[in-house]
Amino acid sequence: MKLSDFKYNLPKSAIAKYPVSQRDKAKLMVLDRETQEITSKKFSDIADYMEKGDVLVVNETRVFQARLYGKKEKTNAKIEVFLLRELNAEESIWDVIVDPARKVRIGNKIYFNDKLWCEVIDNTTSRGRTVRFNQPNNVFKAVEKIGLTPLPPYIKREPEPADKENYQTVYAKIDGSVAAPTAGLHFTPKLLSKIKNKGIITVPVILHIGLGTFRPVEVEDLTKHKMDSEYYEIPAKSSELINKAIDAKKRIFVVGTSSTRALETSVTAEGKVKPSRGWTDKFIYPYYDFKIVDKLITNFHAEESTLLMLTCAFAGTDFVMKAYKKALKDKYRFLSYGDAMLIV
Repeated sequence: MKLSDFKYNLPKSAIAKYPVSQRDKAKLMVLDRETQEITSKKFSDIADYMEKGDVLVVNETRVFQARLYGKKEKTNAKIEVFLLRELNAEESIWDVIVDPARKVRIGNKIYFNDKLWCEVIDNTTSRGRTVRFNQPNNVFKAVEKIGLTPLPPYIKREPEPADKENYQTVYAKIDGSVAAPTAGLHFTPKLLSKIKNKGIITVPVILHIGLGTFRPVEVEDLTKHKMDSEYYEIPAKSSELINKAIDAKKRIFVVGTSSTRALETSVTAEGKVKPSRGWTDKFIYPYYDFKIVDKLITNFHAEESTLLMLTCAFAGTDFVMKAYKKALKDKYRFLSYGDAMLIV
């Protein structure tokens, strides 16, 4: 497969700037891989495709307020600091991106308020820096009050107070993502309760989504693309429930590409899931052989993105691109705040 195989024309008007007012009222396009049929539903209908004993895997990562604005010591120059990932909690050392980068050098201190500041201790990339904050073990809590929601760059507007809740799944628990696992944004407590009452088991995993999610693929030969590493966890109880369902010939419904990558990173030789944690740079593209995922819930993704490539690997590139063409014609809403897709 080549990068150009995943190119399509996405009009700006199709990119959702805001979510629908009720999360589960988003459109749901259902792709049947066996019959090659495409059906339009509402997301609230998704429970109809699940049966007692099936498993629903969700990513419990929580988006933190990763975009900060501060002032450089002495000059008071305004600096944007985008937090990427925590490297050392005890010493509060983080990887960040700074803008404008030319003004930020090793040794500089950036002040965000009278309680929070950081010092630049290393350069990583042209805009990347490693910094040390002055609040050990407390950065997530500190930035929650003063930071802004890290909306994706294709949502061409400033974050608003409502985004703090809207750009977060209702089951988010563990701080660590700078982008939402967007397929999960469509679930409501009521819908999750309906799913539970039907006898479907919801199982959590963690994959903290980094900026690499939006990093463009710059090589035509996909075998030469390298994914950014992202932290993931498969709890022992989760792997036990998934493996029990596999043994019972039940289906594994997976919410989002992030959960998919976490699961497919943790496969045993027997085709089961093992409890694990660490960093994954797993890149899934056609023709990948999925070991765990039976049904995939996802959003409509940007052209030539790794997210689209994973979706094509699961449903077939021709089928997915046909569905995208239909979605554009039928006025589906694309990207993070957009509509959803279920591949069965």
